[in-house]
Amino acid sequence: MSLISIIVPCYNEEENVIPFYEELIKNKEYFDKKDVDLELIYVDDGSKDKTVAKVKELAAKDKSVHLITFSRNFGKESAMYAGLKECTGDYAAIMDVDLQDPPSLLPKMYELVEEGYDSVATRRVTRKGEPPIRSFFARCFYRLMKKISQTEIMDGARDYRLMSRKMVDAVLELTEYNRFSKGIFGWVGFETKWLEFENVERTRGETKWNFWKLFLYSIDGITAFSTAPLMFASVLGVLFCIFAFIMLIFVVVRKLLFGDPVDGWTSTVCIIIFVSGVQFFCTGILGQYFAKMYMEVKKRPIYIIKEKI
Repeated sequence: MSLISIIVPCYNEEENVIPFYEELIKNKEYFDKKDVDLELIYVDDGSKDKTVAKVKELAAKDKSVHLITFSRNFGKESAMYAGLKECTGDYAAIMDVDLQDPPSLLPKMYELVEEGYDSVATRRVTRKGEPPIRSFFARCFYRLMKKISQTEIMDGARDYRLMSRKMVDAVLELTEYNRFSKGIFGWVGFETKWLEFENVERTRGETKWNFWKLFLYSIDGITAFSTAPLMFASVLGVLFCIFAFIMLIFVVVRKLLFGDPVDGWTSTVCIIIFVSGVQFFCTGILGQYFAKMYMEVKKRPIYIIKEKI
């Protein structure tokens, strides 16, 4: 029999653990006919509520339910990596526990994998229910990534995907500390089929991704899969040097021809402040890349397991 490992990252999701399980097992009859077993791996990312207790209740009743508990909150990226590393299935699927990744799509995803695809990924074609400003910046991010990165990152892409074992093994070879899985999945390649679906709103609990966290996550994605910001900073520096040189010639010629002293301290101060701001901005870009390098060279573990069932 084939085995599909379903990896479910959780952080303070006690309200969704059991409803997700109940929704998922509705597909069991289909997979039994296909001679496919399912194993469900909940990865608790240092929850402060009763998420772990709820998963243990399920594990006591169903031997196919497993639990990995972190010693603290390491982030969703670490949880996904841990699940992929611990799973043993011929295929692996990553799903959110809040049911925004519909379990009903899993049979269709498996059919496509059977056709020969190495991966079946999902993307939302609508953002119904999201705040307009969040949707606007999300679309801007994907447009920007498409232009500055050589790695394919689809607009509306979810982490929800079903992968073959060889693709999982390829993803696990990328052991970088600063992880951006949407980019990693695209970077490793393999033949991927995109499955579109309408956005599903969360019905229980609150999202853990506020605007600020999403903004920082987008910065991680840009710096992880593009060096364009560094090139932008370099080009900007060259342009300002050329502009400064032209202005210097202008001032000297003006003095020699007209004997007119340079006046206008206000405009001078404005220019100095503007140029200083650009310099700080470029320094900030460099700082982001140095920060990533700093964390990588430490060789710290991506996660620490507290308990495993």
